[in-house]
Amino acid sequence: MRKDKLTVALLSGGKSAEREVSLKSGDQVYQALDKERYQVLRYDPRDDLPRLAREADNIDVALIILHGRLGEDGTVQGFLDLLDIPYQGSGVLGSAVAMNKILSKKLYVQAGLPVAPYTVMDRSGFQDGRAAVKELGLPLVVKPEHEGSSIGLSIVHDEKQLAKALEDAWLYDRLCLLERYLDGIEITGAVLGNDSLMALPLIEIIPGKDYEFFDYDAKYLPGATQEICPARISPELTAKAQEYAKRAHQVLHCRGYSRTDMIVSGNEISILETNTIPGMTQTSLFPQAAAAAGISFSRLLDRLIDLALEK
Repeated sequence: MRKDKLTVALLSGGKSAEREVSLKSGDQVYQALDKERYQVLRYDPRDDLPRLAREADNIDVALIILHGRLGEDGTVQGFLDLLDIPYQGSGVLGSAVAMNKILSKKLYVQAGLPVAPYTVMDRSGFQDGRAAVKELGLPLVVKPEHEGSSIGLSIVHDEKQLAKALEDAWLYDRLCLLERYLDGIEITGAVLGNDSLMALPLIEIIPGKDYEFFDYDAKYLPGATQEICPARISPELTAKAQEYAKRAHQVLHCRGYSRTDMIVSGNEISILETNTIPGMTQTSLFPQAAAAAGISFSRLLDRLIDLALEK
């Protein structure tokens, strides 16, 4: 007998440092899903994975609205693969690669995509931070190997600040990334699709005067950041940035959708990182870009489900 509705497993919450953001995103996704088309079952991977496994045979598709570790890094994707449940977005490989800032940086470079000069420092061995400062100059950016939403990230303006920045990053990972700080216009490029990719309008990100960069509070506190879509850059730079976003998506083996953050300095564009599960509240960057392309939040979710089933 034909089912009138698809059964959708909506996963949000989890165990990462971004749990609260994930829960809020999950609430908004639940509200936006068309209940005429979908029966929506909610799961918090922190507590509900056994129940999800028991109910897997009745689930048609999953929406993973998780951020950070144990959600965006391929772990939940692998679990769903074992349960034979299709899901939106990248698989195990693409999720794991994009979550690793050091590996993704190496793949960008190998593919000829421009990035800021960088080096890697290991917590387990003695390294003199002065060598990194000499190589990269000041200011520089220090990031843990993993994490999202700028968690563990610092901007170092003085060599004396470097030790503290490294310790902050090493709270999350053994390895951390040091890269030259690039002054310019921060933009983000959203991409939608599996084999045929659609680049959505670019968004320009302007953190408020109280924020040095687009950190956790600047991302999530209402009114903390100005977001302009389409970004105020030339048509030539727009086309280049959209092409870079699509190439980054392909280089990292992403599927379904992604959002790549970039810096525009003069006529040069440098890639910062790629997000495989962008924020999914109605005011998040990816839904804003989709809206500028004429795709409502509800229709965007429909499209992500269609792409999941297409895989």
